[in-house]
Amino acid sequence: MKGNTPQKPRKRWQEKEFCSIITPYLEKEKKMNVTELRPGNYFEDENTLYQVIDILLNKTAMRKMVAKVKVRNVRTGAITELSRNSGYDVQPVSITKKVMQYLYDGGETLVFMDPKTYEQIELPKVGLESQIPYLAPNGEVTIACYDEEVLGIELPSKVALEVVDCEPGVRGDTVTNGGSKDAVLETGLKIRIPLFIEKGEKVLVDTTTGKYDKRA
Repeated sequence: MKGNTPQKPRKRWQEKEFCSIITPYLEKEKKMNVTELRPGNYFEDENTLYQVIDILLNKTAMRKMVAKVKVRNVRTGAITELSRNSGYDVQPVSITKKVMQYLYDGGETLVFMDPKTYEQIELPKVGLESQIPYLAPNGEVTIACYDEEVLGIELPSKVALEVVDCEPGVRGDTVTNGGSKDAVLETGLKIRIPLFIEKGEKVLVDTTTGKYDKRA
């Protein structure tokens, strides 16, 4: 009887090839007025790719409307605020995303796999350092592409990770007792966990705050 061993990967994608496969052909979108931007929108301005976090429109009686746009630089992650007059146009862009499975750390790269086709892609660790502590083998992430460029990975809001080191619990430690202790998770991430959690258990960690959420 044959086992359920995964098939061997058909191939390993290069970044450009990966993006060209998952990104449908799209004609370049028409420019839009900066005042039409909304949170979550992606746009390009002065050769920089941004995602809108928030936008505030200011107008006084003697001046034109000014758009103050809080943005995230998609390539660097830096948060900044842009001030643009109401007559200013920006170039909207489409970002393509694909769910992939994290396989392993390849040294200078991270290896991900399409769980349906078993095809793989390697991404450089550079720029992903803050996300690596939340990557457990076989966990799902979303890879984002723009044109022929991989922009990075998006983590789920919470991930389940195993506790590999912590102080042992003592009799009387319960959910209602409160208190916490230091713990090391399977990826090397260090967090505080409740006293009743033991080594070998899995916990959910909030990937935004890096804090314990609950038992997995």
